[in-house]
Amino acid sequence: MKKNYVLDTNVLLHDPHAIFKFEDNDLILPIYVIEEIDQFKRESNERGRNARTITRLLDAERARNGSLSQGVPMGEGGSLRVHVPDKRPRLEIALNPASGDHAILQTAIDLRDATPDRPTIFVTMDVNLRIRADALGLTTETYENQAVDAERLESGIVELAVTAAELDSFFEGGTMKPPPGEKLYANISVLLRDDSERRRTGLGRYHLESGEIRALKTPRDGVVGVRPRNKEQTFALDLLLDDSIRLVTILGKAGTGKTLLALAAGLRRTVEDGSYARLLVSRPVMPLGRDIGFLPGDLNEKLNPWMQPIYDNLEFLLAAGGGKRRGVRG
Repeated sequence: MKKNYVLDTNVLLHDPHAIFKFEDNDLILPIYVIEEIDQFKRESNERGRNARTITRLLDAERARNGSLSQGVPMGEGGSLRVHVPDKRPRLEIALNPASGDHAILQTAIDLRDATPDRPTIFVTMDVNLRIRADALGLTTETYENQAVDAERLESGIVELAVTAAELDSFFEGGTMKPPPGEKLYANISVLLRDDSERRRTGLGRYHLESGEIRALKTPRDGVVGVRPRNKEQTFALDLLLDDSIRLVTILGKAGTGKTLLALAAGLRRTVEDGSYARLLVSRPVMPLGRDIGFLPGDLNEKLNPWMQPIYDNLEFLLAAGGGKRRGVRG
């Protein structure tokens, strides 16, 4: 069954391309959403860029398919429409009847009442607004198209049960073929677990070109004085030190050693091995508050809050590489 989706402003400021992601349903933008977007278009941050992007996308749809007030085709049989009520709706029971949020809410309620044969869903990323909408009897949802559940992501590690004899052979020769029926992709990290009562494990990586699982080549004495503390850090360091792998993505909570391991591997390949002439470290500047231009000082002082974690890890590595071995601390 087709549904009516009424979008709040924050959805479009979060993802301007959200208008293309509702398949065969009808998408309605209250005119007050367009008014609120206009307030952010001059900002230099991501919110401002998204405001300008959604404005361009809506204007392109208007130029290509006709008036947005009448509705334009979208997706697989859906439509997009900018709803303009006869008069500004006022939520009489609200504390602030002139609020833009309440005008958008009342618009969604009016659309629901006008089409009782079709579900009307109000989509907003504002938790408080969802609570108010629910209290007023409106069906609500959050926008989850770009939400990433880290628990559901592929870890890049696969666990395989092997016999004691197979594991002994792996320890001795450093390679083994995957068990029959196992389909592994290139460079996946492999944890080999002995199926006997001895509870032994071996760490390896699958090499697609040879079709073999090879033992890791992580140095026993660590890298730049830093030794991995668990299997995940060992796998990461093995991947980072392999020049044939051009891109390694590491995901983990703060303090799990992502930055330190990457810097350690980079210093090892650049300073000690001489494989590269220079190590470049880049970090995206994503302000949560005011833009970087508002910070005091010259360019170096403005960038210092973003670069300080890099400096701290480099200081730790230089101290660790001076002689005393240390484990990964974060």
